[in-house]
Amino acid sequence: MNVGIIGSGTMGSGIAQVAATSGCKVKLYDTNQAALDKAKTALEKILARLVEKGRIDTTEKNRIQNNISYVGNLKDLADSDLTIEAIIESLDIKKKVFSELESYVADKCIIASNTSSLSIASIAASLNKPERCIGIHFFNPAPLMQLVEVIPAIQTSKEVLENSIKIISDWKKVVAVAKDTPGFIVNRVARPFYGESLRIYEEGIADFATIDHSLKSLGGFRMGPFELMDFIGNDVNYTVTETVFTAFYFDPRYKPAFTQKRFAEAGYLGRKSGKGYYNYDENGAIVISNEAEESHDKELSQKIFDRVLVMLINEAADALFLNIASAKDIDNAMTKGVNYPKGLLAWADEKGIDWCVQKLDELYNEYHEDRYRCSPLLRKMNRENKTFF
Repeated sequence: MNVGIIGSGTMGSGIAQVAATSGCKVKLYDTNQAALDKAKTALEKILARLVEKGRIDTTEKNRIQNNISYVGNLKDLADSDLTIEAIIESLDIKKKVFSELESYVADKCIIASNTSSLSIASIAASLNKPERCIGIHFFNPAPLMQLVEVIPAIQTSKEVLENSIKIISDWKKVVAVAKDTPGFIVNRVARPFYGESLRIYEEGIADFATIDHSLKSLGGFRMGPFELMDFIGNDVNYTVTETVFTAFYFDPRYKPAFTQKRFAEAGYLGRKSGKGYYNYDENGAIVISNEAEESHDKELSQKIFDRVLVMLINEAADALFLNIASAKDIDNAMTKGVNYPKGLLAWADEKGIDWCVQKLDELYNEYHEDRYRCSPLLRKMNRENKTFF
């Protein structure tokens, strides 16, 4: 199978490695020759490390490398059976590239976007054959993260959807099919992990370290929300939140926080700038001062954890209520896409649907904000004494 990848950045290069490892002939395209050279060198280092660790042998390393060629002309992708675009998150630029690409590739070629938040329907509209367009969203780093969201637009043909699912499954990835709505599954459902934690901080309930400690110690999350925002980059995370908020017609559930906006404006971006919610040393390790030691107040930690968890569960339940994805795909998306310790709907079953409704009603009664409205699905399931699984 011939695969064309548009964009040789970290994501594009990662997807190229995944496809090449699965035996596809890959052409990695970029207009910037320096970027292509950098991608080739980076892949060499990655594969060399895998050989050192005994994950692959030299023969396999050479096979993967030989399956990838680096091209600087979009016409070179003409023989592709599948193309995946992984460039800047600009609708206008993506549309321009797709429109040109379509003039080169065969009618049967699937044209996919790796966008994390833009409308697939809008991207597809730039094509003469919009039915061939689909969203195929990998997570970073693509070779390591198991999840891939597959997002059909309203124009996407059933055949293209089925073929896309088969291809990605053959690449040994876990597929979660999502409706073409802002944030798809992961970037929509995960918003409260950041947003509610920021709200808790802004209310003066706890500092960054205490909130992170609560989510990690009681919830089993690998990183706390402030550690994770620093890892992602406050500028990137804030932009995603703002995009989702705007795309949902300013639904208060997705309202961005001024704290994060100010940190981004100040250049406190996290690890990449050396300072974010935490300070970082030259090796990227967090420097905790004596004044910022984690609180081990069990009652406070439990209150923080319960509040963030129930907001996450509510978002997952609402995604199911609105048919964004199946219950299985929603839970797979969160465990395989962002390494949550449990699927949120399974977590709801464990805590009890009645517990979820009670906690949400307590928050709504305290704040009287639409942000804390309980999903109709949770309320219905509580009445009927049902569980998700």
